[in-house]
Order: sequence, then structure tokens, then C-alpha cells
Amino acid sequence: MARVLRTSLVAPSPSSGEATLPERSLPLTYLDAMWLHTLPVERVFFFHHAHEHGGAVDVLLSNLQDSLSNALRSFYPLAGRLRLAPGTPNRYELHYRPGDGVSFTVAEYDLAGVDELATDGPTEVAKIAPLVPPLPEGGAVLALQATVLRCGGLAIGVTVHYAACDGACSTHFLHTWAWEAASPGAVAPEPPVIGRTFIRDRDDLYDTFAAPRSYKSRDGKPVRSPDKLLATFALSEEHLRSIKDTVAREAVRRGVSPPPPRPTSIVATYGFIWHCHYWAKEGGGAKGEPSGGTSDRAYAVFAADHRARLDPPVPARYLGNCVGLCFASASRKELLTAAGASGLFASCSAVAAAIDEATRRGDGKRGCWDGCLERVVEAYGAGVPLTLAGSPRFRVYDVDFGFGRPAKVEIVSVARTGAMSVAEGRGGTGGTEVGISLPPDGMARFQRCFADAVACLSASSPPAEAQLPGSVAV
Repeated sequence: MARVLRTSLVAPSPSSGEATLPERSLPLTYLDAMWLHTLPVERVFFFHHAHEHGGAVDVLLSNLQDSLSNALRSFYPLAGRLRLAPGTPNRYELHYRPGDGVSFTVAEYDLAGVDELATDGPTEVAKIAPLVPPLPEGGAVLALQATVLRCGGLAIGVTVHYAACDGACSTHFLHTWAWEAASPGAVAPEPPVIGRTFIRDRDDLYDTFAAPRSYKSRDGKPVRSPDKLLATFALSEEHLRSIKDTVAREAVRRGVSPPPPRPTSIVATYGFIWHCHYWAKEGGGAKGEPSGGTSDRAYAVFAADHRARLDPPVPARYLGNCVGLCFASASRKELLTAAGASGLFASCSAVAAAIDEATRRGDGKRGCWDGCLERVVEAYGAGVPLTLAGSPRFRVYDVDFGFGRPAKVEIVSVARTGAMSVAEGRGGTGGTEVGISLPPDGMARFQRCFADAVACLSASSPPAEAQLPGSVAV
């Protein structure tokens, strides 16, 4: 466990001429209410030898705390508390009052350093979990922790309640905090846009999304399996290009008319990982993982940013949630087929169709959202679907607090949610990296399937029905 040295409540610094920020409330929209009952997102940034860039450790930690206060000036709702609006049965709001702040914990950790924890290979989640703080009780939506790794390096853990803001917004805050901490010389990030006039009211959907749902274990606490591992898998630009070529060739072989658009890098990444992940869980019956049930369909559920898709468009720097769910569905038999190109085509086509549907229906009209929970129930009725956390567009490897780019960024909460995390390739040469959490036997199967699939893609001219050695026929 990490040894906590101190925990402070960091309040937003007041604007010029103000003694303190005034009391304010920001109501949740139905897009925020969709995430009221989900687990928080936990992310940890690993940095090599941060003190060598920022001076003494105490000075570095003090600078992080001061710069956090400055960053919260613009992001003050994140320093507030989630509460029921007075006099309402189910309308929630982010309420800030003087004296509120964000929990900032300073800790030490003796068990491992950056070199051990920031590896791509399978790592015990139990070793990384102490580096992210819990959300304090009472409706807090953000908690932060700076952990000095006695074996070398620094870890910054971030826990955020999804109902307060989506991934685009939370990483916008992190970029702002980092800019404040780095004694900025570069152009400052744009401030967030705070307001609720951009999202049309949908009381019917709000009531549906805000209704309590069961998502916890029997003792009321989320479960993180003690034996789970966390590993990172990289897909280079060359890999992504090969995936796109394979899917295009398979479309020709099937005589698809008109030919589908060439997959994007996002579609190629999601589709490839879904194919491998589904085989790792279902092809070998991974210990501790639910089976596909009786359904002949497999599902992946992920979020798409709707800021530019709503009518009228929502500002890119809007503080809140503005994402909609995409539902990808494919035949279980095809995903598990021995013909690798066929399974890859099925997964990529399903992902592309889900994104296309979100694009066409993401205008805020009734059809975009009605039936959303029914589709969630349908997806989970077929077995826990693969979900997604993060995005290459968030540029998490550009979060520099003044002591260099992160050596590694992990979304630790995927160990609870079963999601895959996605980020840009950290080398700056393109590509993507994906985090996966599975029990040891499931991780071994995923590694084998991933390696076999990449080897197949790396062949100079693979046939459309190239065999993936890790695949099975059903």
C-alpha cells in the first residue's frame, strides 16, 4: 500500500479582485445523468525522475498543489460536490460553495518504481491501484494523488466521477493543470465553457437515466478482482494500415457492394482489439469472466463525442458530458472463426456501422437517445460487452507538468469495468496503444491471439483468409 503523508483540500484560487469564488450551482443535463451510477475513471501518470527537473521533491509537490489551485479557478465545478438540487426528487447539480476544494494526497510507495510499474507487460493491478485516490464521501467528483516512488519516479493519480464531465473535459483540465505547473511559456489552453444552455432539455431521458441502477457488489463496493493483470499493447501505423488493407480485401472477397469506406485508425484499433479480446474471453472460457450466454451476438459499447454533432453544435471546450453511446454488434461465430480476416472484417464493420449510426443520429433528436437503456440491457444480456475508456484524441502523453512527458499512462479503472483503454502511441510516431485487464489465464490467451494476429498482419501479402494460429472454429 502507498503510505499517505498528508491530504489537503485545494480550493480554486479566486479571480483578481475577489477574496473567494462565490457560491454557484451547475445543474446536470440528461447527458450527465446517464453516468450518475457508473464507476469513476481512475488514471495514473508515471514520470521518470521528476525531481531532477523540478528541484527538491517538496518544492515539486508544493508547485503541483499551487498550480492545481490556479487550474481550478476555471474548472471550479470540479471542486464542488454532486448533490440533489434542493426541493427536487431526482435533479442533481454540481454545487460549489466557499470552502470546497479538491482532495490532494501526497504519498510514498516503496514496493516498485517507474521502471517496474510503467512496463507494457502484464503487471498486477494490485501494485498500481494504491496510486489512485478514492473519491471522498459527500459527493466529491475529483480526487488527485502525487506519489513519490522510492524506487524511482513520481506517479500522479486522478479519479473523476463521469457524471461531472466526460473524457474530453477531464483531460482538458489535466492539460490546464500541467500548463500551470510548468511555469508556462507555451500558449495557455483555452478555458472551459461553463453553462447549460447548449444542451436541450429532455426530462423524459433525464428521469430514465437518473433512476437508480444496480452496478455494485453485494456489500455495496465495486469489486476489483485480486488476481487481475493490466497490460499494454501497441499498434503501430504500419499495423493499422495492414488492418485496413485486410478488411478492404475481405470486403472484395465477399463481393460487398458498394464497397464500404476504408476503415479509419479508430475503427481499425477498436475492431482489432475487440476481435482478440473476445477470443481471449470466449474462445477459451477465461476464468472468472462471464460467458456469452445464449445469444448468438457479441457486443461492444463505446462513446462518441457529440459536441460537433448536436444542433446547434456545442462548444469544443464545454465542461460537462456531451457523448452518446455507440452499440457495435457482430456474430459470435464470426468473431471466433478460424478465418482471421473474416473475424476482423466482422468486428471492424460492426464498429464502423456503430460510429456511422452515431454520426447520422447524433443531432439531439429523439431517435438518437430513445431506447438507449434497452440497448444496454440487450448488450449486457449477451454477456458483458467490451467497453472503451480514453481516446487517442485526448493526447495524454502531452501532459507535461514541467518534468517531461509521461513514461506511461494507465487507466486503472478498466480492471473494474472490463473496458479497454485507448491512447495515442507514446513514441510520437503515430499508432495507438491499448490497455487490457484480464485474469492471468485470459491475459495469456489475449497475448497469444494478439501476437498471432500481428504476425499475420506483418506478412508481406497475407491472403484474405489468412489463418490466425490463436483462433478457434465454432
